Amino acid sequence: MSFAIIETGGKQYKVSASNILKVEKLNIVKGNKVEFKKVLLVNDDKNTEVGNPTVEGALVEGLVLDNIKDRKILVFKKRRRQNSRKKYGHRQHLSKIQITKILSKGGKVISKIEDNKMSLSKEQKSDKKTVKKKEVIKKKK
Repeated sequence: MSFAIIETGGKQYKVSASNILKVEKLNIVKGNKVEFKKVLLVNDDKNTEVGNPTVEGALVEGLVLDNIKDRKILVFKKRRRQNSRKKYGHRQHLSKIQITKILSKGGKVISKIEDNKMSLSKEQKSDKKTVKKKEVIKKKK
């Protein structure tokens, strides 16, 4: 199975075609394509290319599915014996990205997903919800 290691937002991610990632927020609108040019390693079934620090000419393409907020992290600060407390929360902004293609040095496609495997359409999602609702109704009877 082919994969690549990319760097974005100061973090490294191991990705393969059709993976869905949550990365630090990118200023790209939902539905647009994104290219990751900082590719640290590319591996197909036979060869492995390790960058120094990046693999020149390698590229990973993705599709922005959504810009979301992560779950809330509670922060509690207390100074003992001072009657001083502070509690607040933080929600990190994230971008949800589906990897569509991995390209190696010469622009050769290592792995790619077909258009029909792209994220589920609204109709397919609604079909899944109705099936679940029907199962719940049958269980109640």
